[in-house]
Parts: sequence; structure tokens; C-alpha cells
Amino acid sequence: MYTRRFLALGLLAAAVVWAQDAQLSIQVSGDVKQPLTLTADDLAKMPRAMVRTMNNGMETVYEGVWLHEVLKRAGVPQGSELRGKALAGYLLAEAQDGYQVVFSLAELDPAFIDNEILLADTANGKPLFGAQGRFRLVVPKDKPGARSVRMLTRIDVVQLRK
Repeated sequence: MYTRRFLALGLLAAAVVWAQDAQLSIQVSGDVKQPLTLTADDLAKMPRAMVRTMNNGMETVYEGVWLHEVLKRAGVPQGSELRGKALAGYLLAEAQDGYQVVFSLAELDPAFIDNEILLADTANGKPLFGAQGRFRLVVPKDKPGARSVRMLTRIDVVQLRK
């Protein structure tokens, strides 16, 4: 009887640790040349950027890495490579709770449009945590904040072909 309880508690503890570890990294996969698993330490080594947002009269300063820099590291077409069939590509960003949003690859490329999106890991100088998750997309030029995905865990690149 005690053995079953300890086994069940052990399995539960392992599941909790696995879920926490999943939150501590972000996967970049799909139609990419180089799939990535990025941690906050990985992002800290990349060129840093910052955006300021206002929500209900409160300013938040997010810091992280421009999403296009992460996509470049994964080998996603950008700049002069983003033409023809590559323009039929999109990015699906997914949160831990299953929330998903879509961006076209062109709207993520600063050579196409002036709409830089931040993959944030800090807010007001402190690491993101709790209900924010460890990572968040910040889309400062979107009027509603619906595509600023909190609890971000996965980025999938998809190329549509016809």
C-alpha cells in the first residue's frame, strides 16, 4: 500500500518537474533549417532589445531578443530570401495553455515591414514568471494585445505549398 503511494507521489513529482522544465525553454521547429531549444541563458547571449508598452495606464518595459533574430538563427528565410514560395509561410506561436496565434513570415521581417516583435524574458528588469510564463511575445504595434502571447513555449514555422 505504501509502495503504491510512494510510486504515485514519485510519478506526480516527476510530472511537475517535467512541466516546469518545459516552461523554462522555448522550442523553434517546423520548416526551419535548424530546430532550436532556447533557454533564458541562450537568449541572454543574443543581441538584446527592449520595448515599452502601456496597459491601463501602466508602463511595462520588456527586454528580450527580436523574434526575427531567433528566426534567423533557425534558418528561416528573411530579407532577399523571403520571396516566391517563402512568402506563403507563417509562424504559429503556442502558449503552455494551448493559446495560439499566427503571423505571416513577411510581417516578422524588418526588411518587409516596420513591426518588430520581441521574444521577451524580462519585464521591468525582472525575469518573467508565474501567469506570464518564462517567455512572452510582445507585439507593441498591435492595437489589441491579443497576439502578445504569454506563457510562450513553442514556435512552429509552416510553409504552405500549392
